[in-house]
Amino acid sequence: MPIPGVTGVDHFGLTVPDLDQAHEFFTEVLGCEYLYRLGPYAHDDGWMSEQLGVDDKAVMRRLHFYRLGGRAIFEVFQYEAPEQNPVPPRNSDVGGHHIALYVEDLDAAVADLHRRGLRVLGEPTTSSGASEGQRWVYFLSPWGLQCELVSYPNGKAFDHNPQAFD
Repeated sequence: MPIPGVTGVDHFGLTVPDLDQAHEFFTEVLGCEYLYRLGPYAHDDGWMSEQLGVDDKAVMRRLHFYRLGGRAIFEVFQYEAPEQNPVPPRNSDVGGHHIALYVEDLDAAVADLHRRGLRVLGEPTTSSGASEGQRWVYFLSPWGLQCELVSYPNGKAFDHNPQAFD
């Protein structure tokens, strides 16, 4: 039984080492619309650990909100915290993650990433099985956030015949 009333994803929260660098990435590379900023936040009681699960001495210096394509919202934080791990998790690490972004022309998007000097992991891959019709590739933000570009202009095999993939 799902949580009553869940209707969709509202936003994704990400912590970055440098919010100015992240602002440039989200607005200039991804084309996000900058919405607003909040912060700083610090508490001298147990609020940070109780409400956010971070060290009570953590300081959220500031956070920015961005919108991509009129829909997805990114809430991007810059924290200072004792024993903060500065290394982003890999996909294989517990808590590992990536952001997948749909593009109309994967080859043009990959060429743009190379032009910008961003690290692209390997070459575009053609999917098979239920995802046949899709191509994808991973790339890294300047601070190591794992991102994926995906494209399936004619849909995926699953879209055309879902019963075949039960």
